[in-house]
Amino acid sequence: MNILLDKNIAYGYNSASQKIRVQTEAWFYSEVYCPNCGANIEKYENNRPVADFFCSKCKEEYELKSKNASVGVKIVDGAYRTMMERLGSDNNPSLFLLNYDSFSLQVKNLFVVPKHYFIPEIVEKRKPLAVTAKRAGWIGCNILLQSIPQTGKIYFIKDKQVVPKEKVLAEWQKTMFLRQEKEVKAKGWLLDIMICIDKIGSKDFSLNEVYEFENELRKKHPGNSHIKDKIRQQLQFLRDKRYLEFTTRGNYRSI
Repeated sequence: MNILLDKNIAYGYNSASQKIRVQTEAWFYSEVYCPNCGANIEKYENNRPVADFFCSKCKEEYELKSKNASVGVKIVDGAYRTMMERLGSDNNPSLFLLNYDSFSLQVKNLFVVPKHYFIPEIVEKRKPLAVTAKRAGWIGCNILLQSIPQTGKIYFIKDKQVVPKEKVLAEWQKTMFLRQEKEVKAKGWLLDIMICIDKIGSKDFSLNEVYEFENELRKKHPGNSHIKDKIRQQLQFLRDKRYLEFTTRGNYRSI
């Protein structure tokens, strides 16, 4: 995979934003493959309201957002209402985030957030635009990347280093079980436990270490009075799905 953007392809465009949009989209179309099946990605016509790219083989859809600066903890997205409607639909696209260097025209980082990680809790509602704005009252949203587990950020390129294709495809398939969970609250619990495991910061961890997040989880799920039982249930589910493995009594390992 080549990480260089083609400066010549933007010839004839005036603004810097137009040039980089053309360059990043052309690079993406040329270099990136579908993380679900490995086939080539196709480009939708411009100004499509939901997705930018798709896979003609497996029908996965993708949205692409590019930034010169580091990606950070949140990504500005479109209309809040549209995003919330997308979460409940079958054609909600997965999100690619591309971080480039405008000076060297190199892709620094590229990762995809699979659509099965998108739940209402990761969408932040922005304030309405002022009455003096052209689109007065319009309400946008942000995607909260810190609310997505690390396994939900699948890198194609990290710090200018290309990740092997077989690893990308394996990482995508690892959490496809989340797509089978249609109940939003149940999926939210799974993602919360995944984030707790991320925070522990070790492949090997104990049940007691996850219990330390009991108060944090109680705040997020105030209607549940049996947090520890729920933690054990979710860990069992993740073990059954081969996301974790059981090592010894009360101890687990991330696979």
